[in-house]
Amino acid sequence: MEVLSVDHLLGIKYLQPEDIELIFKTADRFKEVINRPIKKVPSLRDITIANLFFENSTRTKLSFELAEKRLSADIINFSASQSSVKKGETLIDTVNNILAMKVDVVVMRHPNSGAASFLSKNVNACIINAGDGTHEHPTQALLDAYSIKNKLGVIKGKKVAIVGDILHSRVALSNIYALKMLGAEVKLCGPKSLMPKHIESLGVSLSTDLMETLKWCDAANMLRVQNERMDLKYFPSSREYAQLYGLNAKKMSDLKKEILLLHPGPINRGVEITSDVADSKNAIILDQVENGVAIRMAVIYLLVAKLNVSSNDPNREG
Repeated sequence: MEVLSVDHLLGIKYLQPEDIELIFKTADRFKEVINRPIKKVPSLRDITIANLFFENSTRTKLSFELAEKRLSADIINFSASQSSVKKGETLIDTVNNILAMKVDVVVMRHPNSGAASFLSKNVNACIINAGDGTHEHPTQALLDAYSIKNKLGVIKGKKVAIVGDILHSRVALSNIYALKMLGAEVKLCGPKSLMPKHIESLGVSLSTDLMETLKWCDAANMLRVQNERMDLKYFPSSREYAQLYGLNAKKMSDLKKEILLLHPGPINRGVEITSDVADSKNAIILDQVENGVAIRMAVIYLLVAKLNVSSNDPNREG
């Protein structure tokens, strides 16, 4: 059986292109499963997974939970807002207490960049990063790239634009790593104030002109402006941002070409994208949601397979 080159999914930058292809191939099989009348497989019946969300999340948390249930895993859900973290308990103590309940896999979202990597070095479990600070969100990038591949057939040689708040976006960074690894050309578009310094060193081009960028690309990923991560003003107003970098029906018709539109959610309708565009045939936002479950099933399944290979114990109990 083919196995991943990594023991954890901490970020796209730690993967090889072969890992991504294996995840996509496995997701294809699971996509068939979740479209059957009986949507479950017994693959992880003896595995216990803890979902640790130290930051609010709806889409990612639900997607992981559903993926785990489709694989027949046992699930523990942990929300930091109702936990001893509020009483000053450390991250390692929290996780070790959960691992004492014989947990095999930890899916974690955390507000601090590097938290997942830190955890992987200090606890004995497989760690899946569900988003760490402004660093990476690897499963989102995988499902975005998978969704583009499903629609365009290939990623190599395709031109993909990432538009909006690049500075605060872990989705943008993971997408850059994944798309470049798979051979796409990547252009970032947004106000200069929302571009990280030295981002070109990752092999991407930059633009402050939305229409020029849209005319260039085959697919555009429209990112949300992350007001909750901003401690100062990066642009005058949401209205001005929408005029310059928001996508509406007029801009789409002025393009005179078809492009794919992606959005990681949640959507600020009327800011980065208007409702008529978000709900149009160009948008594959709901495909991303469906593909997210299949991709997360594939990631969990492959990491558990690696876990079992590493332990050399086919009868290991969860």
